[in-house]
Amino acid sequence: MPTAPRTTAAHTPARPSLTERRKAETQLEIARTAAALFAERGPGVTADEIARTAGVALRTFYRYFRTKEDAVAPLLAVGVRQWIDDLADTTARPDAPPTRAALEQAARRALTPTDGRAEEALRWTRGLLRAMPGDPALRAVWHRVHHDSEEELQLVLARLTGADPLDVRLAAAAANTAMRVAVEEWAAGDARADGPHGPAELVARGMRALTAGLPGLDGRHN
Repeated sequence: MPTAPRTTAAHTPARPSLTERRKAETQLEIARTAAALFAERGPGVTADEIARTAGVALRTFYRYFRTKEDAVAPLLAVGVRQWIDDLADTTARPDAPPTRAALEQAARRALTPTDGRAEEALRWTRGLLRAMPGDPALRAVWHRVHHDSEEELQLVLARLTGADPLDVRLAAAAANTAMRVAVEEWAAGDARADGPHGPAELVARGMRALTAGLPGLDGRHN
């Protein structure tokens, strides 16, 4: 979902400068445009078309992105990492559920569209995933974003559970895979995003299956 990541109670980073915020906004706007074009027309979209539709010069496009496929990364990154920020926020509360339950709840929320923009983002993601078989570079961006997300999740789970490093890596890999597979499986079909076969239901099922044998998720919250 194209919403800004939330900061956790444990660490609040310095507010970005105005220039940095404008740069991030421009990147995200180009990313939305690229995602919409890839979803609509597939891998034949060009960088020039993305730039022109986004209302920026081609030179500006290449100042931000190396390739046309890289242009979708900011949108995907916000979507796949939002639930990690949500997880960190949820488990920081006094009434926080156990880590295992918090993981599933955060994943459900991340993949449940709550407004028109969230529904649109899921439609774009479906279109992107359907375009990927014809564009290996686009698929590489998808996997790179999930790899980065998994590394961030490891840090959060290590703090939450105090588990052995191997258990933390396995838990992060399982949870991240559940998210990725749920979206991919949903995108391959025609089910509604908010229905019984939507990504939120699929991720809950996958999360339970893949984390069932990981006792480290029953550890403490720090």
